Amino acid sequence: MDRNESDEITVVGVGADGWAGLGGAGRAALAAAHVVFGSDRQLALLPADVRAERVAWPAPLLPALPGLLAARPGPARCVLASGDPMFHGIGVTLVRLLGAQRVRVLPHPSSVSLAAARLGWPLAEVDVLSLVTAPVAELHPLVHPGRRILVLSRDASTPAQVAQLLTARGYGDSTVTVLGALGGPAETVVSAPAADFAATVDPLNVVPLNVVAIACAGAGRAVPLGPGLSDDLYDSDGQLTKREVRAITLAMLGPQPGELLWDVGAGSGSIAIEWMRSHRACRAIAIESHPERATRIAGNAAALGVPALRIVQATAPDALAGLPTPAAVFIGGGLTRNGLVEACLAALPSGARLVANAVTVESEAVLAGLHAKLGGELTRVAVNRAAPVGGFTGWRPMLPVTIWALVTP
Repeated sequence: MDRNESDEITVVGVGADGWAGLGGAGRAALAAAHVVFGSDRQLALLPADVRAERVAWPAPLLPALPGLLAARPGPARCVLASGDPMFHGIGVTLVRLLGAQRVRVLPHPSSVSLAAARLGWPLAEVDVLSLVTAPVAELHPLVHPGRRILVLSRDASTPAQVAQLLTARGYGDSTVTVLGALGGPAETVVSAPAADFAATVDPLNVVPLNVVAIACAGAGRAVPLGPGLSDDLYDSDGQLTKREVRAITLAMLGPQPGELLWDVGAGSGSIAIEWMRSHRACRAIAIESHPERATRIAGNAAALGVPALRIVQATAPDALAGLPTPAAVFIGGGLTRNGLVEACLAALPSGARLVANAVTVESEAVLAGLHAKLGGELTRVAVNRAAPVGGFTGWRPMLPVTIWALVTP
């Protein structure tokens, strides 16, 4: 890769051991720098003979970052980062802002690598989650019997929040280990069962810079990874795509990593939630006009580990104006509303997917007309569930659902 060395920024990964843990390239870059950016904690790790101007990051950082860099141009600029700058670090932000050709990265072992080394855990078999800027609810999809998880903490309060979530899920037997200031002279390790964590671990003994290691154990309910979660996992007023139909609908929508879904007439939010659960990079917007249902969607999203689900509480099609372009649209309600389907189709790029479900005669007629005009697949799903009939068992039919699926030309 060709680099623009005249305006290059060098990002130096540094551990809790500070200057002593840096390699020759990192030390040379810092010694030659005319300005070094970093947090107050990181800048304090530099020895006095690094004579560069030291600029502490402001809060919030992202809005101020372009101006800070523009005010101090030149090639001899360094940025300090904790551990590996390209692992949930400032290196990622700088590459997005400036381009890879202007950013030179000198990594240090990440805190995750150091934690795995201390615990003897094979890193390739461990789930890793950053809660530095995310809510603890994002841990939910990773909690399964026998799994090992490494969590990057926001601060000293994160381990207790993790233990509380595990206990509430029925995984109180999980071992929670907090590894603080990894690689430094004041490295600490404390461990306790999740259910006993609050009573066992003094919060004052938890180092703010820490990684939480979780060995999942307990008799709590394991929520499957695939689509078609049990209906009773959702808080609902009845506006819920039932699990069998939901699984078929998700298969037709075909989520891919990084794609955005519009869930129009979201009801309880089940389609958007399971779309996001299919991959961490999947995003969704739930559009729901009823305030109580919108609130219920937020609760379901948090309980099932996708609190980042965006909820638009408004009526479509007007609510769709200005939303980012989706890769797929699901219409679960409002098919008979004037202009709704047309607005959804207009928003989709070529090769995108639209799936719409109908349970009434009127909405079925809309789908039949769309199929006749635009093609696609038209499917009718009838589900019967076994239920008691007197002292015996019989089949109770659910309302049949008609599904129209189209790939845009």
